[in-house]
Amino acid sequence: MNALRIPTIDVSEETERHVMVSQGTSDEYQGHPTTLLMPDITTMFCVYPLGHGGPAAVLRRSEDTGLTWSAPLPVPDNWATANNCPAIFRFVGPDNIERLFVYEGNGDMRQAMSLDQGRTWTPFEPNGLKTVMPFTSIIPIEGRRLLGVWSRHSTLQSISFDGGETWQPEQMICQEDKVFEGCMPCEPALIRSPDGNQIACIMRENSRRYQSLIQFSEDDGTTWSDPVETAPTLTGDRHQPRYTHDGRLVLCFRDMTADSPTHGHFVAWVGTYEDLAQGRDGQYRIKLLHSHSERTHDCGYPGLELLQDDTLIATTYIKYRPGPERHSVVSVRFTLEDMDGR
Repeated sequence: MNALRIPTIDVSEETERHVMVSQGTSDEYQGHPTTLLMPDITTMFCVYPLGHGGPAAVLRRSEDTGLTWSAPLPVPDNWATANNCPAIFRFVGPDNIERLFVYEGNGDMRQAMSLDQGRTWTPFEPNGLKTVMPFTSIIPIEGRRLLGVWSRHSTLQSISFDGGETWQPEQMICQEDKVFEGCMPCEPALIRSPDGNQIACIMRENSRRYQSLIQFSEDDGTTWSDPVETAPTLTGDRHQPRYTHDGRLVLCFRDMTADSPTHGHFVAWVGTYEDLAQGRDGQYRIKLLHSHSERTHDCGYPGLELLQDDTLIATTYIKYRPGPERHSVVSVRFTLEDMDGR
């Protein structure tokens, strides 16, 4: 049975689209990546843990939009103690200073900073927040502030007034077991509406009793609506959004839709913000990569970047092929123009 009412385009076997960021071996599992495309639209960073969620944060750089990647970059010694899915971000603070951050943690959230475009980094230091997983999404809000969200069994938020260096005490915005009995919201992603007036927060639902969850704010996170379920086509884990130049919205994630032919694999959803907000199915989905893991749904924590030529670069961890090699970090490159013609 196929629970989806929109087409799924399968490009998972089109290996010419794939770039190996870090090859898994029989001994070494490459974990959950995030990526950062710098303003030159050429330099990219990818940070990921060794093993399932850690320990260690490995950082690589590409100087050709992710077509080739460096060896692991030198980082401070205590990056070897990083836990649970390090995440990389870039901000320009109210002081007009550019800062790159990597956040990580399971317990204390910790952060490391670069002031020289990723050439050198500080050690990880606690930032005062508690977590199971660090920030999964951070967006700018009014007053040159930052709004960051993460999960610790429920969904939490914090605000930074200084470009990500310090964070205000946490606030709960979606509580476990509230509204839906037994629901477990986690791994939130923030998406601002095209007119700028609304923020959507889409979340993994970890009890597997419901679709993914979504809630909305019209005051930059001061208040939030009660969560509702998304369309089945958006049910999955660790959504990563990106608007394309034609105004459409793409979200990459691990597919957890019941009865989906791509259940447990790495997919992209294509639609509009209005589809997302109105609970509509969207335009189509794309099967980006096939998971060859016995535990199929062990993939799909992605980075998602957009180049000037409309190429989307989706990066995830996945057991890339059958055999003894463990998980690798792999990118898939595609354009909506190409997908529209399928």
